[in-house]
Amino acid sequence: MRMCNCSIAVIYSPMDYYVNDDISMTIDNIKKLIASDESRTLELKKTTGELKDGMHSACAFLNTEGGWLVFGVAPKSLKIIGQEVTDATQREIAQSLAGLDPAVDAHIEYIDVPDYPGNKVIAMHFDGWVWGERPHTFHGCPYYKVESTTKVMPHDMYDERIRAQQPQLYSWEGQTADSVTLADLNEKHIRGCIRLGVEGGRIPASAMSTSIEEVLAKWKLLKNGVPTNGAVMLFSDNIDEFPQFRLRMARFVGNDKNEFIDNQRVEGGFFTLLDAGMAFFFKHLNLSGKITNHSLQREEQLEVPYKALREALINSLCHRQWEKYNLTNSIAIYDDRIEIANPGIFPPQITPESIKEPHESYPYNLKIAEALYKSTYLESWGSGAKRIMDACREQGVEEPSWRWDGGFIIVTFKRPKHDLSTTQVRLKYVPTTPQVQRLVELMGNEYMGMKEIMELFDLKSAKRFRENYIQPALVEGAIERLYPDRPNHPKQKYRLTDYAKEWKKKD
Repeated sequence: MRMCNCSIAVIYSPMDYYVNDDISMTIDNIKKLIASDESRTLELKKTTGELKDGMHSACAFLNTEGGWLVFGVAPKSLKIIGQEVTDATQREIAQSLAGLDPAVDAHIEYIDVPDYPGNKVIAMHFDGWVWGERPHTFHGCPYYKVESTTKVMPHDMYDERIRAQQPQLYSWEGQTADSVTLADLNEKHIRGCIRLGVEGGRIPASAMSTSIEEVLAKWKLLKNGVPTNGAVMLFSDNIDEFPQFRLRMARFVGNDKNEFIDNQRVEGGFFTLLDAGMAFFFKHLNLSGKITNHSLQREEQLEVPYKALREALINSLCHRQWEKYNLTNSIAIYDDRIEIANPGIFPPQITPESIKEPHESYPYNLKIAEALYKSTYLESWGSGAKRIMDACREQGVEEPSWRWDGGFIIVTFKRPKHDLSTTQVRLKYVPTTPQVQRLVELMGNEYMGMKEIMELFDLKSAKRFRENYIQPALVEGAIERLYPDRPNHPKQKYRLTDYAKEWKKKD
């Protein structure tokens, strides 16, 4: 249990103070402290008759940025009056502090008020909340600060902090997925991750011959032989009970959401969503071709660096709040920008501004992040934003920006304007597998039901056909749905995209 040291500081300005138990507060310090009135870090009470309400504020300070609780100052007039302090007063303060949980080791200062002989100001300083610590409560209720107001902490915020404090007990990724068995996990994807980790020097070579069950257990993606939600998100093909495993992708006309020219929704685990997102980027973004002076050869690159987009999408999938099953990751491409969004929050130590500076890593899904790091999908922790910005700088593209908006973290890349020194071309479509190539060759230009398409191949297994033909073709933009917003529509049909039609005419 953390003991919070609540102590007194010498005040150099209302906002710039430090805690020092060896130096006593003076009335001048108090005057400087209250000069700017009540705030997110300062609460004033006239007397300890408001002690209970004061403890609500103390709890709020402990759960936010810390702050001062001062008794003996009129909040409206800021007049320093003080109050009589007796043994009973001190006992009441001690009893009230005992209502804070976790326990608070309080250092309280009593400051004489020269204008009111015998009266004292009571000043207490409370440290702020640190990511990973248990949130405080007062008599079982958590409070936090919203500007200068003390409010009851919302359930989702409290749960989030409990989850951060004991992720092994409360994290979504660590809970067992009782509807999924080890056989439901994609061994090909798992072995692929192991191979990448071995090649990258992050996993011992012996893992190549180790059983899948043992590897996943070491990665803490199994509990008593049952896959965790984290394992399902990474490796399972059985996602029927995980509606949040979706990625919405849209290419809009202009710079708003009034009209789109392409709207897709893909369902699947991490690798399916990652591949789908990158395919969508390649489908709708431009290639820039330049003749370099040193080589006299044409070099082609995506208008926004591939590495930056991929890193941003990996981070979006890795760090999202997967427990929010009704929310969806998304990619939105406009004429002037690209937005990648995921349900989530910034850790208290990181802001949309400070994320661009060197910082420690605070992964929301620790085990998922560890598995992706070991398999080299993630580089050194805390370096994702730096890698994104470095890739943009290297290509001469403006750095992206981050923001939090209504429960979503959004990273925005500005699309470069056309450069006369470059030739802008669309990436031509080429089927990536023999199955997709055959599908494109056999399908016509009209919408067809899945049963109709299967008859062209004389195949019987709908599951295998969907996995090997339909899903890959959707991911790489070879076919499109009749009902893109309702993938499981009972009358769903498919047809070739213009890109696939162009490839089909190649001969």
